[in-house]
Amino acid sequence: QVQLVESGGGLVQAGGSLRLSCAFSGGVFSIHDMGWYRQVPGKQRELVAVFTSDGRTNYTDSVKGRFTISRDNAKNRVYLQMDSLKPEDTAVYYCNADLPWYTWWGQGTQVTVSS
Repeated sequence: QVQLVESGGGLVQAGGSLRLSCAFSGGVFSIHDMGWYRQVPGKQRELVAVFTSDGRTNYTDSVKGRFTISRDNAKNRVYLQMDSLKPEDTAVYYCNADLPWYTWWGQGTQVTVSS
C-alpha cells in the first residue's frame, strides 16, 4: 500500500518562496510518475507539475518559470520548489503517485499566499 505524506506548506507573502516535500513509502518509487496537484474550494483539482519515471517534467502554464519539481529516487521523495508566489497560488497542494493501473494521493498541505 503506497502512502504519501506532504509537508512544507504554510503562509507566505506574495513574492516569497516555499518548498513542498512528499515522502513516498510502500512501493517502488522509481517506477511511479510523481506529480503535484492543487485544489481550491469549488474548483476541480488541477495538475501543477509532474516528474515522470523516465525523467520528463511538465508544468501547467501558470507556474512555468516560477515552480520547479524534482525527485530523489534514493530518498523516495518528490519536491516542489515554489518561487515568486502569487495570491492565486493559494490552494491545498496534493502529492500524487501514478501508475497506468492505479493512482495514490497524499492528504494535502495548505499553501496560503497573502497579498
